[in-house]
Amino acid sequence: MTISRRGFLIGLPLFAAGCSVTEYRTDFQNYAAVPHPRFPLAALSPEKIKPELRRREVAYDGKHKAGTVVVNTPERRLYYVMGDGRAMRYGIGVGREGLALRGAATVGRKAEWPNWTPTANMINRDPRNLQYAGGVPGGLTNPLGARALYLYRGGRDTMFRIHGTNQPDSIGLAVSSGCVRMLNHDVVDLYERVPVGANVVVIQA
Repeated sequence: MTISRRGFLIGLPLFAAGCSVTEYRTDFQNYAAVPHPRFPLAALSPEKIKPELRRREVAYDGKHKAGTVVVNTPERRLYYVMGDGRAMRYGIGVGREGLALRGAATVGRKAEWPNWTPTANMINRDPRNLQYAGGVPGGLTNPLGARALYLYRGGRDTMFRIHGTNQPDSIGLAVSSGCVRMLNHDVVDLYERVPVGANVVVIQA
């Protein structure tokens, strides 16, 4: 099979950017529209996501067992360990300095399109959150996004979550109140992989 000069020139920018045609197609599949009777997710252009923050299966040589969720806060990455030296990597947004979980936890429960209620600490830090003290129903404008994984220790809720966000520009930044943010498309993917009871390890600098 031969490749025309025009086809070569069209494909050249992809390779120059370090992105294969297969990866490029996978990105569009990963961030395609997600239908839902009430809360359909619109397609998200991969061009708006830095390549290093896009969902990607990668080599993984860490010590953690398959099924473990590893949150690498300094890297702004979350890894779902798949085993056999592989992991699914996701870009994340993390908590501002001093507002982050550290160490081991477990997924105590999961929720689709979860409700959000600000904690007492959130209200103390920003009194504007008092208006939401009664809770905000799940939906496209909810701060927890499409899915939430609730992190527990010793059977008790730590009040930290891994969740979606309606602010995709915050991925890769340290802006949250301590929770781990993911693109809605990515948290939907992670939600399907991770069962209740899964181990979570949060690495801090």
